[in-house]
Amino acid sequence: MAIQSINPATGEVLETFATLGRADIGAILARAADAQRAWARLPFAERARPMRRAGELLRERAEDLARLAALEMGKPVKEGRAEVTKCGWVCEHYADQAEAYLTAREIPTDASRSFVRYDPLGVILAVMPWNFPFWQVYRFFAPTLMAGNGGLLKHASNVPQCALAIEGIAHDAGFPRDLFRTLLIDTRDTAAVIEDPRVAAATLTGSEQAGSAVAATAGRALKPVVLELGGSDAFIVLGDADVPTAAAVGATARTMNGGQSCICAKRFIVVESAYDDFVGRLRDAMAGLRMGDPLSAETDLGPQARPDLRDELHTQVTSSVDEGAHLLLGGEVPDGPGAFYPATLLADVPRTSRVWSEETFGPVAAVVRVSDEREAIAAANDSAFGLGASLWSEDPGVVDRVAPQIEAGSVFVNGLVKSDPRLPFGGIKRSGFGRELGAEGIRAFVNLKTVWVR
Repeated sequence: MAIQSINPATGEVLETFATLGRADIGAILARAADAQRAWARLPFAERARPMRRAGELLRERAEDLARLAALEMGKPVKEGRAEVTKCGWVCEHYADQAEAYLTAREIPTDASRSFVRYDPLGVILAVMPWNFPFWQVYRFFAPTLMAGNGGLLKHASNVPQCALAIEGIAHDAGFPRDLFRTLLIDTRDTAAVIEDPRVAAATLTGSEQAGSAVAATAGRALKPVVLELGGSDAFIVLGDADVPTAAAVGATARTMNGGQSCICAKRFIVVESAYDDFVGRLRDAMAGLRMGDPLSAETDLGPQARPDLRDELHTQVTSSVDEGAHLLLGGEVPDGPGAFYPATLLADVPRTSRVWSEETFGPVAAVVRVSDEREAIAAANDSAFGLGASLWSEDPGVVDRVAPQIEAGSVFVNGLVKSDPRLPFGGIKRSGFGRELGAEGIRAFVNLKTVWVR
């Protein structure tokens, strides 16, 4: 088998890589297990040194890595640069905070002393997607290694060069060579890696189908797993919202990374009194985005990551228009090479349509009109997904009144939904379970060990 790196803007094959055979995979797993046992014995200060260096290298190599992401999955270079810089931040954050997050917690009992320790589990497999080829990995890499675990990366098959670059940074930063490895393997070999006794747990960011498969395999092997899956995030605009700001942020929230993000705003739910003003401003903002070569600093929208993904997105749009959605912008596949799709706005979307009930992984905004706050909450929760939500209102009371009613892993009031190393990140319902980032993220793959002393 072979893995190809293909430029989605041109269709050009950039590189071809042979996949690892079973014997090679086994040898890597054996060495990773040995490296992890030695790594786990090191104090936090020694683990932090290469982690901080990894952060420095990411900042130093930001331009080259951003170009690599543009070539392999079509991310505009200015967005790729910001992504890589954020990866440096997460490395620095856990280098600074891991010891505090994992300090033993004393609990008074009938013992002379009783406490909870946070000990590493072993080697953790990460199955990662292509849409944020660096950030998705580093938000696993930094807490996992600082906790004393080892890491194996099974990256998406369309970003092999990004995957190898991540491994190269780990080695250049001074981590033990076998502690973190990229596995260029066929997807069909993933289950065997999860089942291997030298692998302690798994984490996946990706589709519902991939998450179900990994969870099923991990369940049979009785191993813990964290899943961050799809999202159809609600962007709720109440009648007292700052509409100009909400519309400007909404355009960014829907089209960042070409709309290819789990936490992109996808379902815009707008109270009647703000509806016409908001839709007009959102249309103007989306119409002003420049689509083109992701290597150009002027580009706002690059291509979709693959032609088949672009074609499926277009089918979701045309199907929804057939059901009664009003097409206000975009919605046509452009002529010429590359997997491009324009910023697209659908208004008065029926809540039976595909753009409402399914995740749309591209720059397509679906807007619905509601009568009041109560209907807005019901519409937001009318989804199989529960990753994030953005809530817009000038009423301070919405924080305590509305946010608790939203079925999502995070609610951002008057702001764009984003991940932050300091805060836990994850979803509920079909958006997965478990948390990454924050204190909760570094504790996802540790043994919470009770120690009781007389």
